[in-house]
Amino acid sequence: MTACAGQETASLPGPTSAPPSSTQPESTQPGTSLPGAVPPTEPDRQPAVTPPSGGTEVPAAQIDATGVAQDYPTMVWTEDGGTDVGVVAQEGGCGKASAEVTEQTATQVVITLVETQPPKPAQCTMDLRFPKLSVHLDSPLADRKVVLKSEQRVQ
Repeated sequence: MTACAGQETASLPGPTSAPPSSTQPESTQPGTSLPGAVPPTEPDRQPAVTPPSGGTEVPAAQIDATGVAQDYPTMVWTEDGGTDVGVVAQEGGCGKASAEVTEQTATQVVITLVETQPPKPAQCTMDLRFPKLSVHLDSPLADRKVVLKSEQRVQ
């Protein structure tokens, strides 16, 4: 089974005046599922705008997001006394997001957000997903700057 986002609207005959439906396809309606399918709970379809329960948002002035695209999500939060830093990543199609601490100094923590693509082309959905990821620091973030970078890799 394959799926491509957006194709169903391209094949509709003639103009329509009804707004797009927000109903899920029958195969993913609550109470029904495909054999072996896991209901999607993460990642979110929209970037998070608040930290998860128990998280403390890092002030925007403490985040350097010049290493990511302008429309990339930049919300950052801490948990577990500041030793765990949460970020919102971005992935799409067959890509899978991950986060790595690539540098820790007395003044900054560099977190690289990686989207890994499979080695061979494949049919993939055309959706964007925004998983919440967490990295562990050697010591609490405190007032250190969080520097966000992003890159793409092939498996």
